[in-house]
Amino acid sequence: MPAQSSRELARTLGDLAVRMQAQKGTGETLHTIVEAAADIVPGARWVGISLIQGRKVLAKAPTDPIAAKLDELQNELGDGPCLTALRDHQTVHIEDMSTEDRWPEFSRQAMAFGVHSMLSFQLFVESENLGAMNLYGAEARCFSKESVEVGTVVAQHAAVAMFGAAAAGQFQSALASRDVIGQAKGILMHRNNVSGGQAFAMLTRASADTNIKLVDVARWLVSEHESDLE
Repeated sequence: MPAQSSRELARTLGDLAVRMQAQKGTGETLHTIVEAAADIVPGARWVGISLIQGRKVLAKAPTDPIAAKLDELQNELGDGPCLTALRDHQTVHIEDMSTEDRWPEFSRQAMAFGVHSMLSFQLFVESENLGAMNLYGAEARCFSKESVEVGTVVAQHAAVAMFGAAAAGQFQSALASRDVIGQAKGILMHRNNVSGGQAFAMLTRASADTNIKLVDVARWLVSEHESDLE
């Protein structure tokens, strides 16, 4: 994308923050982020996000299969600009793949896909490292100082939005779990003429005896009860 004036950029970033806030769930948020980065950051042709899930780094929401392949390639190689950005907590800039000597195999394969430059930004909030946003360019030296500055701001907005979306998802999941456990308690109270505390103790004992999560035991009981009613 061509450079924008400071006023245009401020308005664009403000609109982006509103759009990300309006998304429902992490998936929609990620797609909004990569599409915005491709539109806003000068030089960006393809964009992908690598998320940390446990001990794995997973490629998510690529704007193009090229971005997905290069994000996944770094996992296969066990090294690359994205993994370095995550590990060293820094922005990584490859100006020209043909002269890049830190990741020779990655650079060689990237050029085979028509990628000649790259920016990788760590996505983090104060308490958590979420992943990295990877921008790929079709020409050498297509990322300028402005690209780095704009990309940094987009990455900051993205990290906050991702953290918020994940927290909202966890909250909804917790509410759903509490609801199904409450239903299961009610079933046991009715079947066995016991108190709520006694019903909950029965659920926790079944969970411990079967080595199955409490919420999954509750879901099974509710499902069985609903089947009996049909």
